[in-house]
Amino acid sequence: MSILDYHYGDSYIHRMDPRVKMILLILLTIVVFMISNFYVLLAMFALVMLVWKTANLPLKNIIGYMKFLLSLVAFLIVLQGLFFSSGSNPIILVHPIIPESVPVIGGHGTVYLDGILFGLILGFRLLTLVCIMPIFVMTTTIGETALGLVKLGMNYKYAYMTTTALNLIPTLQDEARVVMDAQKMRGFQVFETGKFMEKMRAYSTLVVPLVVGAMRRAQLMGVAMEARAFGVKKTRTYRDELNMRKIDLAAGVLVAFICVGMVYFNGLLGGWY
Repeated sequence: MSILDYHYGDSYIHRMDPRVKMILLILLTIVVFMISNFYVLLAMFALVMLVWKTANLPLKNIIGYMKFLLSLVAFLIVLQGLFFSSGSNPIILVHPIIPESVPVIGGHGTVYLDGILFGLILGFRLLTLVCIMPIFVMTTTIGETALGLVKLGMNYKYAYMTTTALNLIPTLQDEARVVMDAQKMRGFQVFETGKFMEKMRAYSTLVVPLVVGAMRRAQLMGVAMEARAFGVKKTRTYRDELNMRKIDLAAGVLVAFICVGMVYFNGLLGGWY
């Protein structure tokens, strides 16, 4: 299962009003970018993992993506360590990287402690953000998402486009797997035995069938929508209705209070990079 698929469950997070979940999703995302202290960011990550546990979502879904992101985090740390320094007296860990005995380029290259710490914070922000979005997608159906967006004031056409785009991502992932399996059956083994750069170049062979399939699906969807007179009436009726419960409001206020507290402690402790 992808992290963009709905995960059936009966947890409180599944039953929470989608409007509250949308607002909290935006709030948590903003707070993650506001935090610059590693310890506060670690507390935010622990909060997100607690929500994962409360929603009974399978951790194995996110672990697979974490393995890929860890290489990106390592790249960020190395890049920032080489080029980022704060203040007039940065802490230097290694200088020079290239020995002076090397002709022309010798004596160049510096590794800064500030850069490494800043890269660590950027990487941890990325990991936290990757864990926040699936909580909403995996606990909220497409219908609830569309209805929640409409109740928050979004035009139904734009809400439909948004939810349709989210709904098509897992479908495109499945199509990509089908194309890759078809290529393997024809002896194309780069995705299994090829080197990293060979795999990167091989991914271009997926573009054409995926684009053609997406265009065909969009055309069929357009015909189906026209056949059902989509958008003829400006006012719509809905089979389901959203009812804001007191417990949903209380949960939203609690998470918002925690976020405000994290921002406060972040300012109190100061940035660590």
